[in-house]
Amino acid sequence: MKILVINSGSSSIKFRLMESSTGGSLANGLLERVGLEQGRMEYRLGSGDKVSDELPIPNHSIGLSLLLERLQDPVQGAVRSLSEIGAVGHRVVHGGEKFTASILIGPEVIAQLEECSAMAPLHNPPNLLGIRAAMELLPGVPNVAVFDTAFHQTMPPVAYVYPLPWDVYETRRMRRYGFHGTSHQFVALRTAEILGRPLEEINTVVCHLGNGSSITAVKGGRSIDTSLGYGTMCGVMMGTRSGDVDPAVLIDLMEADGMTPAQVKDMVYKKSGLLGISGVSSDMRDVEAAADAGSPRARLALELFADKVRKYIGAYAVTLGRLDAIAFTAGIGENGPEMREMICAGLEVLGASIDPVANKVRGQEKVVSTPESRVKILVVPTNEELMIARETERILA
Repeated sequence: MKILVINSGSSSIKFRLMESSTGGSLANGLLERVGLEQGRMEYRLGSGDKVSDELPIPNHSIGLSLLLERLQDPVQGAVRSLSEIGAVGHRVVHGGEKFTASILIGPEVIAQLEECSAMAPLHNPPNLLGIRAAMELLPGVPNVAVFDTAFHQTMPPVAYVYPLPWDVYETRRMRRYGFHGTSHQFVALRTAEILGRPLEEINTVVCHLGNGSSITAVKGGRSIDTSLGYGTMCGVMMGTRSGDVDPAVLIDLMEADGMTPAQVKDMVYKKSGLLGISGVSSDMRDVEAAADAGSPRARLALELFADKVRKYIGAYAVTLGRLDAIAFTAGIGENGPEMREMICAGLEVLGASIDPVANKVRGQEKVVSTPESRVKILVVPTNEELMIARETERILA
């Protein structure tokens, strides 16, 4: 079955047409600047060269229409007819407590997704735009929603309930939800496959490290704790996000310094993390270059990032009871050998020892722990699109 995977953002549509039987990519690309006067489409057929076009993309429906035209193009197309597309799988960021697994989309599901939009106002509304456009342009083709939060719905209450007055949870449903679930699920599954062990018997800490980062404790294929929570600011330090901070700091900034809630939100989401500490950039590569050039603040930013991730790994090793593997994924996790080595320094106490020579890889699936390391350390490039395609096929089956 050919499955079109769509990740619809506020001004972009990321897409990939996949053959579910092989997991192969037939075509992929990105539509950018949706809603602006001049848009941009990047398109790649199979493993060929990327083609870029500047063209107006006034809304998501027209953007998806342009994509479908390209997929049928006599030269660059991947299908002869749209009838070859058997299903559309959509990434949806927030499913709240309503959706604990992927689901076939119908009118009732759309209404419930709209109710969840308040918890992810930057993500769910554009996700819904992509869903509506696909249902309009591909009538009769089933659409499936795959949720970032669903994988974490297996967490026990001790992991997701905040120690605030009970009414905060009972009336507002303010709790830990977790994100990057599709990535964590794929990497945990792939880690078990690489190590040749049944998924049900392996305990893994998955480190999804990029401009947005999260750490998840996966026990037998199920998420039992994760670092991101009700929002996407908490947990480990990120590119521009602070990660965990003492709430008293934020309260004092508002009470003593007169900062508004909007200003504090802007600070912790957009001006903190690697950018805030280094004063250089939110990009790990830029911060590493500045540290190598002698910047003490850039060096501190790297040390802080490694320290925060290391502490979560240690905490989740205790939560799991037995740690079998640590898997690094996403932009920094897959392409940052120096940072992986910094994070793993000191994890020998858990039985995890990284091999500096094996670790010199970028974007390559590999076991990078020493032969004698009891806990295996791996680099596992994530493939969220493949996971969404698999989930879509599973739901239809």
